[in-house]
Amino acid sequence: MLAGSAQAQQGSVLSDSLTLDGTIRSVLDANPAITSLEEEVNAATSRVQQTRGGFLPQVTGTATYTRIDPVVKLQLAPDAPAFQLAPNNNYDAHITLQYGLLDFGKKEASYNLAESRRLTAQDQIAVTRRDLAYAAAQAYYNILFVRESIKVQDQQIASLRQHEREMEKRVEGGVSTKFDVTTTQVRITQAENVKIDLQNQLRNQQVQLARLLHKPEYLEVPVRGTLAYQPQAVDVEAALARATETRPEIKMARDAENTAAMNLKFIERSNKPVLGVGAQLGGKNGYLPNLEQFRPNSVGVVQLSVPIYDGNKNKNQRVEAQANIRGAQARTQDAQEQVRADVRQAANNLQSSTARYNNAVVQINQASDALTRAKARYRYDVGTNLDVLDAETSLAQARLARLQAIYNYTQGQYQLKRATGEQIW
Repeated sequence: MLAGSAQAQQGSVLSDSLTLDGTIRSVLDANPAITSLEEEVNAATSRVQQTRGGFLPQVTGTATYTRIDPVVKLQLAPDAPAFQLAPNNNYDAHITLQYGLLDFGKKEASYNLAESRRLTAQDQIAVTRRDLAYAAAQAYYNILFVRESIKVQDQQIASLRQHEREMEKRVEGGVSTKFDVTTTQVRITQAENVKIDLQNQLRNQQVQLARLLHKPEYLEVPVRGTLAYQPQAVDVEAALARATETRPEIKMARDAENTAAMNLKFIERSNKPVLGVGAQLGGKNGYLPNLEQFRPNSVGVVQLSVPIYDGNKNKNQRVEAQANIRGAQARTQDAQEQVRADVRQAANNLQSSTARYNNAVVQINQASDALTRAKARYRYDVGTNLDVLDAETSLAQARLARLQAIYNYTQGQYQLKRATGEQIW
């Protein structure tokens, strides 16, 4: 979490309001996309378990009944009784055991490929949670920013109304004209129009956060907190090194490389010989001299399967797999370059926001002094009402500029955290 970047960052979900931490956790808990990805991980884990079954013996139980009509009968002499070579009713029950002794790494390659795909599915959850967390943080600070902007606008409107009352008293005293009052009222209307736009932005931001929370019935999401400017030093080189190690996009790209390599190994080993053994234990009838007697029997087998020619299928599959590896390596390199660009852009934005904040502070001091002087000049009939109104507008704009700089700096801090792969949940 950004230590001190906003006063609302401590605490958790409350019954009547949400802090930043509570907002993020509520968004993560409510989003069904994470549940969907978790089920994909469960499916990938199941596929890994399936591949483990290849390392174990396979046991099958079978029971059959067969009726044969007619059957061959022999009569050795005219007066001798005939006897048959097979029974009409045949019964067979047995248990078959099969086990692969040697497959030149085929089962291991299949397991490694499934495990690599499972890790990729897990990384996708991390990326989705990251994106949702930062979307929640952005929506949270958007609401705070618009609320503070409305407060600044209210201050300007209140100051202009106070000035309007003073103008009306001066008109009653015959010192000023009605034109000054009208001019002031025009500025008040303009300020109120700006406030209306800000209120609409606030409602839209509330809708956006409610969507992330999957609470469409919320007309106003209960968010609490205020913006605060807390500058922090940025070590770009350290951030670049950290991003290379922790950024989930790079990890996913490396996982894709590993999966492509595992797929190539699996293809290479799928064309190897397989040596297996098998055994069958059970009982059946049909043995001479007593065909109807059910007797135990057993079968043992050793089998070697050697692929000879597959129409160059395996060769072409290896060519495809090698191309996929090269493509995955290129995507990893591109992801690393993108991460470096993201970190430098975030650092530049923080630097720019700091400069803008410092300028806004100076601008507020200058605008406050200019307003004081304009009012004094107008009070002694040296200046004009327009000078006062312009000074009021300049002061409000300076306050909004400072608030915008605080908002941009706070967002820049989160942009840098996201660029370096830091978790905020």
